[in-house]
Amino acid sequence: MTQHFLQNPILRGFNPDPSILRVGNDYYIATSTFEWFPGVQIHHSRDLVNWRLLTRPLTRKSQLDMRGNSNSAGIWAPCLTHDGEKFHLIYTDVKHWSTNGSFKDTHNYLVTAENIEGPWSEPIYLNSSGFDPSLFHDEDGRKWLSNMLWDHRPGHHPFAGIVLQEYDPVKQKLVGPIKNIFTGTSLKVTEGPHLYRKDGYYYLLTAEGGTTYEHAVTFARSRNIDGPYEVHPQNPLLTSFGHPDILVQKAGHGSLVETQSGEWYLAHLGGRPLEDMHASERHCNLGRETSLQKVEWREDGWPYVVGGNFPSAQVPVSLLPHPFEPEPAAEDFASGRLSIHWQTLRTPMDESWVNFTERPGHLRLVGRESPTSLHHQSLVARRLQAFHAEAQTTIEFDPDTFQQMAGLSAYYDTSNWTFLMVTWDERLGRCLKLGTCENGRYSESGTPISLPDQAVHLGLRFAHESYQFYFSLDGAQWTPFGPAHPSYKLSDEYCGGLAFTGTFIALSAHDMSGQRKAADFSRFEYREFPVLEGFLSASFPSSQANQPEPVADL
Repeated sequence: MTQHFLQNPILRGFNPDPSILRVGNDYYIATSTFEWFPGVQIHHSRDLVNWRLLTRPLTRKSQLDMRGNSNSAGIWAPCLTHDGEKFHLIYTDVKHWSTNGSFKDTHNYLVTAENIEGPWSEPIYLNSSGFDPSLFHDEDGRKWLSNMLWDHRPGHHPFAGIVLQEYDPVKQKLVGPIKNIFTGTSLKVTEGPHLYRKDGYYYLLTAEGGTTYEHAVTFARSRNIDGPYEVHPQNPLLTSFGHPDILVQKAGHGSLVETQSGEWYLAHLGGRPLEDMHASERHCNLGRETSLQKVEWREDGWPYVVGGNFPSAQVPVSLLPHPFEPEPAAEDFASGRLSIHWQTLRTPMDESWVNFTERPGHLRLVGRESPTSLHHQSLVARRLQAFHAEAQTTIEFDPDTFQQMAGLSAYYDTSNWTFLMVTWDERLGRCLKLGTCENGRYSESGTPISLPDQAVHLGLRFAHESYQFYFSLDGAQWTPFGPAHPSYKLSDEYCGGLAFTGTFIALSAHDMSGQRKAADFSRFEYREFPVLEGFLSASFPSSQANQPEPVADL
């Protein structure tokens, strides 16, 4: 069979904490979605090279209600498994956490389905003792739940180890004693457990070192499922730490899969910094992404990453190529639905605030709470998945108070965004403004302009280290609006110091007056480019004046 190569990352843009699974000839990866609804992304592949976003299983409020969840809470580290009869998905709904707080509210659930695309069951509550739960199906038919244990007490390390308890599928609850089976290594911050069984050993894979630049994958084994576990002789199994010149940084939080031919691969998260290796600070505005590394088992009974214990940008694959049809860049909303790439904040879409029926051919968003709300925002968004990308939309909106606004935004979370909005002003009437929220501080930049009574075209270009908004009245000639903004301010590292998602491009409508003023969007287009070229620059050449020199997209 001819060998070819996968290019890392395989899942670009905000796709962290991968749980990889093979069922027959199909490969699936489940990743965290945090406060974004529907919960959990599942990608599908037949060759480990080409991947498509297939489904999101947590689609109902009865499965996932995140109203009021803090930023970067919600779905943490799902685990996708199959026991020969049906799929099992374990997930944490983190209700509250903070970088400087002692307490975390972490509720763990199980849903099942016979088909990967559903329908998925109602959730079974498991426990709340910590996050990153994982389900292991043993050879004797027993099932075991493991999760990290959170210790809030002063003087104790908050990452208190990996606990194990049996799950009874008949009683649909955890049973028997709870045992702490692994307290970690000197890398500390032990989380993300997954159990495997091979050649008479139980193997325990964990994440350690924290989820930033010292992140790592740790491996241990034991003859008994409850330990004691001995650590890999060349621990860590994988890390980017100490290799600042490689493409994928922050490597950690992994899971293993065996191919049909007996080869092994490690899926793991990682980030690609905007800045080069010499920068004093490095920011990943695309969030944490998923990569794959090839693993070989040696005579000592331990797995090793091929090429060394750090991530490679290109990895050999022997499976037959299985590409998918390319996805269209443009959506005209005539289909009456949004593509699978769109998500909402914390709650599901419903016709009370988003619909295609009141004005066919348009996406109608009914204005609700402010852009900083943790409860009921009328916002739909898709991931930014390339350093160089452009988005464009057309909006019709007729506000009559400054408390009504709708438009296009570069969005990280409720505390960090830049919003090109159609709104109202006492002096200008209907107008275009640019608002920015930076770690909770709101300001406005650029010179507001009065708008004629017609549809307005809004554009956004990401050009590696900066992004720029544009507007057009005819859809052909584009004018920059406001200053160029640094991309690093929409990164995990900048947004609160420790955040977990990534940059989105969002359409939204807000009406803080309570009148529920609606905005109509008639189209949306998203394109990615290897360098600074695109439809906005082609239609408005002088728009490059405010941009940096073209930089190759890594």
